[in-house]
Amino acid sequence: MKHYRVTHRTTYAYSKPVQDSVGQFHLVPRALPWQRVHAAHVVVDPLPGDVAADVDYFGNSSTYFHLTEPHSRLVIEAVSDVDVAVPVYDEAMNRPWEDARPLVHPGTPGAWRATEYALESPRVQHVPEATAYAAASLTPGRPLVEAATDLMHRIHADFAYDSTATTVTSTVADAMHKRAGVCQDFAHVALACLRGHGVAARYVSGYLATQPPPGKERIVGADASHAWLAVWIPGTQEWLAIDPTNDQWANDRYVTVAWGRDYGDVSPVRGIIFTKAKRSTLHVSVDVAPVDAR
Repeated sequence: MKHYRVTHRTTYAYSKPVQDSVGQFHLVPRALPWQRVHAAHVVVDPLPGDVAADVDYFGNSSTYFHLTEPHSRLVIEAVSDVDVAVPVYDEAMNRPWEDARPLVHPGTPGAWRATEYALESPRVQHVPEATAYAAASLTPGRPLVEAATDLMHRIHADFAYDSTATTVTSTVADAMHKRAGVCQDFAHVALACLRGHGVAARYVSGYLATQPPPGKERIVGADASHAWLAVWIPGTQEWLAIDPTNDQWANDRYVTVAWGRDYGDVSPVRGIIFTKAKRSTLHVSVDVAPVDAR
């Protein structure tokens, strides 16, 4: 089991004071069978007049805040101490991928929970190009684990990581056309590929602890938010987490924060401001630091 202290700092700066700011954040990691959260706290500066921590529809920690004090700078800093182990999966993932279609097999245990992850969502449409692309991996009768892993390998090989190729509003069709994007795009593409064939899969947001090159010290703040996906293992409550960006299954370097249908459900920070400012800047710093074993 690996032990991490995760620090996620988001700073907004505005050219003129903001009079009113309403926001929501998903920054506290989930408690899971393979992940223990020892401590987590989030500080908003300036201090909002209204802060409400809750659990959203998907079971994620979600906090709402409302700030009415005029401010030209807003800082949201989350610090969490987390233990992460390598997930252990059920042998059911060796079943044919066709069994992971809850709409086709509604009587399968757990299918009712997985159904919404097989449907289109605002950022993951059933794009024909994605459905056709997935067909090479989803061959008849192929075990789910092989099919999902092969799709992951192909996306990693066929798509270039390019932070300039897409934006936060880019669609699956955009990423398919450019064959490029970032982790969010690769997760959305994989979801569209699977859902286009009826397979249930969900978007996962969190962090990946980076490893410095041999002989080099780790750079504080060089980590970033990350995104991957998890495929429903039929007949169980387990999901196989795969990362097309890094071509690997999620392991004990992955800290899970939230999951949903797509990025729109679990964006780290979002909100609305009321201001006359014409310019604003955003700076995000993330550090996933290994700590001594407990």
